[in-house]
Amino acid sequence: MMKALVWNAAERMDWEDRERPIPLVNEALVRIEAVGICGSEIEGYLGHNSLRTPPLIMGHEFSGIVEQVGDEKNKTLIGKKMVVNPLLSCGECVSCRRALPQLCKSRRIIGIHRPGAFAEWAVVPVETIVVVPESMSFYRAALAEPLACSLRATRRAMERHTFAHVVVFGAGGIGLLCAKTALLLGASKVMIVDTNEERLKMSRSVGIDETANAREDNLEERTKQVFGSKGIDVVIDAAGFQLTRETAMKLLNPGGTLMNIGLGIDETVLPINQLIRSEIEILGSFCYTRQDFQDAVDLLIAGKITEEGWTEIRPLAEGAQAFADLVAGKVTKGKILLKP
Repeated sequence: MMKALVWNAAERMDWEDRERPIPLVNEALVRIEAVGICGSEIEGYLGHNSLRTPPLIMGHEFSGIVEQVGDEKNKTLIGKKMVVNPLLSCGECVSCRRALPQLCKSRRIIGIHRPGAFAEWAVVPVETIVVVPESMSFYRAALAEPLACSLRATRRAMERHTFAHVVVFGAGGIGLLCAKTALLLGASKVMIVDTNEERLKMSRSVGIDETANAREDNLEERTKQVFGSKGIDVVIDAAGFQLTRETAMKLLNPGGTLMNIGLGIDETVLPINQLIRSEIEILGSFCYTRQDFQDAVDLLIAGKITEEGWTEIRPLAEGAQAFADLVAGKVTKGKILLKP
């Protein structure tokens, strides 16, 4: 038996006894050591995400140790410290042939389409395992998945802009990782925008020097103060609401890029004639390729991105309260990591 945090209905998480899973051929049993809460899981918890169906053990940002494998050929993995790339693809469709598994027509994600890591153990396909050094903390390793998402989005957003001026909407985990990644990729200036002053204070403490409070600051004046006459080349929207998308269009230079990674709402009204006349590029980014995931792991191994200063650790047994606190806006850190 094992304990698991199970999502059973909108705003209901239960700490339950479940059978410990048994790995089949080409699968491994992983003892979970750290698992992050993703913004998409908050939407799922609220009942706003059609991909997730209760009862479900969520959790797709995780690290652990391989304890058992389903066949002899994979026994060398036993005892290895690892992270999981939770994105499963068919390997045969047009997108997969183009090395775009995140766009696979039959993609599946651990923690959505099969049980995830909000538990003491999880079974994963062997092909999803990425071994990491023994010296890396489990908490840092668990950041590989959100960092891969953020790295792909930021790299694509900045592709046409040398020494870019970048604004990021949202100081949650993805927004912070996008801001940090933008600096690593050569941005001249990065500013993060949020409505939570404590999160903005936290952002400044981890190296994002320029911030703006969307509730209290005049955003157009604040961006002029920070970016001067060069203006803003890139906006990365890690929130995804009418106001953030609309404001991004107002802030961008002609020829600028709006990258959408936040899944806040679906339908949005935008001034398309302005987009045409100003040649503003609008992009979307979902998940990552295998190379993005490996690049994220490499950044974590090198210590270019760490968990220090912007994450907090809570027991998995208290995960229901963690979700409730996130929904209520009571969490001032960018990411909660749960420890079984």
